[in-house]
Amino acid sequence: MERRSILTCPICGHRAVETMPVDACVCRYECRSCGTTLTPKQGDCCVFCSYGSVPCPPVQACGATVPSSR
Repeated sequence: MERRSILTCPICGHRAVETMPVDACVCRYECRSCGTTLTPKQGDCCVFCSYGSVPCPPVQACGATVPSSR
């Protein structure tokens, strides 16, 4: 299971490597560059599933992957 994901801000494009919790979804994340608060896109459980290079651990446990278009 991958615990690190690269979050990419959809507003400014800033990328940050973050460690994901194994037992929870992260529903809010503040971009370190522009200060935008990221929230999950409709249908996603957390910001890592919406803006990350790797889905959150609970989703990984189900066998899901992030599409390459993200």
